Amino acid sequence: MLLGPNGCGKSTLLKVLAGLLEPTEGTVLVNRPCSFVFQNPDHQVVMPTVEADVAFGLGKFNLSLDEVKARVSKALDAVGMLDYSQRPIQTLSGGQKQRVAIAGALAEACKVLLLDELTTFLDEYDQIGVIKAVKNSVAGSGEVAALWVTHRLEELKIC
Repeated sequence: MLLGPNGCGKSTLLKVLAGLLEPTEGTVLVNRPCSFVFQNPDHQVVMPTVEADVAFGLGKFNLSLDEVKARVSKALDAVGMLDYSQRPIQTLSGGQKQRVAIAGALAEACKVLLLDELTTFLDEYDQIGVIKAVKNSVAGSGEVAALWVTHRLEELKIC
């Protein structure tokens, strides 16, 4: 977890690590590909249904349809959203959208997971749920390194 006050550059660092921004000086080497989850899920969820959204990022991996379905189901189950697979995205709460964004990142099965202030727009119940979903998914994989950026000291207690 990377903890620091608002405006200190946490999100910028994460975007540089993800390859979304170029460093102004020097070189940054990261074992790519890596998955990035934005602070605001509305900047990430783009498809009409939960299932389609989680599957969207898998198009770049040239996977079979069976493999895509298996990864989507596993990722949605990991974040507690499997029963919502056919739901339209616009009917979801902020916390549910954030879980869908996390599921999309998990489905990519990258070794590095970059998480940018996931709980910013969430109520307390969804904050705890999202933190636990990520923690359980990362701990359960045994192969994923996660860097979680936050300014909320209380999130350390849950992790």
